[in-house]
Amino acid sequence: MELFPAVLIGGPPNSGKSVLTHNLTQTLRERGVQHYVLRAAPDGEGDWASEADLSLVRTILVPRAWTLAFVEHVCQSLAHRHLPLIVDIGGRPAAWQEVIFDYCTHAVLLTPDSPSHTMWLDLVRRHNLLLLADLRSELRGVSVVTATRPLLRGVIAGLEWGSRIRGPTFDALVERIARLFAYDRDELCRSHLISAPVENAVDLDRLARTLGVPFTGEKATWQPHHLPCLLDYLPEATPLGLYGRAPNWLYATVALFTRPAPFYQFDVRLGWVTPPTLRLAPPTPDAPLQARLIPRDDHTWLEFAVPSAYLDYDDAGGLAVPPIPADKGVVLSGKLPHWLYTGLALTYAPLVPWLAVYQPQLGCAVVVYSADETRTIGDCIHDLPQ
Repeated sequence: MELFPAVLIGGPPNSGKSVLTHNLTQTLRERGVQHYVLRAAPDGEGDWASEADLSLVRTILVPRAWTLAFVEHVCQSLAHRHLPLIVDIGGRPAAWQEVIFDYCTHAVLLTPDSPSHTMWLDLVRRHNLLLLADLRSELRGVSVVTATRPLLRGVIAGLEWGSRIRGPTFDALVERIARLFAYDRDELCRSHLISAPVENAVDLDRLARTLGVPFTGEKATWQPHHLPCLLDYLPEATPLGLYGRAPNWLYATVALFTRPAPFYQFDVRLGWVTPPTLRLAPPTPDAPLQARLIPRDDHTWLEFAVPSAYLDYDDAGGLAVPPIPADKGVVLSGKLPHWLYTGLALTYAPLVPWLAVYQPQLGCAVVVYSADETRTIGDCIHDLPQ
């Protein structure tokens, strides 16, 4: 099968690549353009870094070193992509990291000066990428388009964290990528749903419209108060597959509602997967998944981290997660894939009176399970660790 396009966003450090990537994906989602962003650098940045409070981002963001295992993981994700990709790569790729370029098809350059432009243009040409746009990044300048054929050229300004990019250059870039990613959304969805290993596979966008969830363009804006209606609609304790974009707390809620029946979720890098089975035991110091327990008045805050910046799904089964007090609720947090959140939720929910999942963009943890009359599914927990 022919692979979907993978557009690499290239440029030196601090040129605004992650900010541009975030704005691109938000605008494309609002227009209903199906795609996924692959963060191909272990710096910890992601959509949450542009959507959450900047002071909070600075406390969460932990830069990590490149490793051969991380590069192999990125290449594997690119090779098995199920949707068009935008690939956000680091600003100083070493020679052994350049193999990532060979799994991409197109590139957008974002450079602030001539030396960095020369270096990155050479990388793009050396790896035979089709250049879509060659842009100059200026923090305080004025956005202007200088050419549209054969590729987009110009200045794009104001690429600051937390900002929403506007202007002719950004608009022209969105149009160019939207045309490249012009796959029929319904056809993509239908093909993925047909491949689900379960009869009941739910398209979250369609379900959101049924339940009256508001949309920003084509993007459903799920909020915690939608959870009771969601659970009223879905069949309880019935095998279920979940497809589409939604917060980590929504996936955890549905996984818990589905138990003990099988639960499947669609990952654009892996296809259909089930939550990994985890075991309760103190993680060893060199374990791929680490956890920090923070006692609170009525709950335990569990902050998870992946020291190597990635965790392979095939290696997640049987991972150790720490035992916790059974007489208090638990809040799960950390920069983790959705399939790991559902695995953690299924592991801890039978042990505690209530369970919540933290989402930085909301600035709170959302209750996804409760056997305690003082907590209701959809409640928000604002008692955050300092």
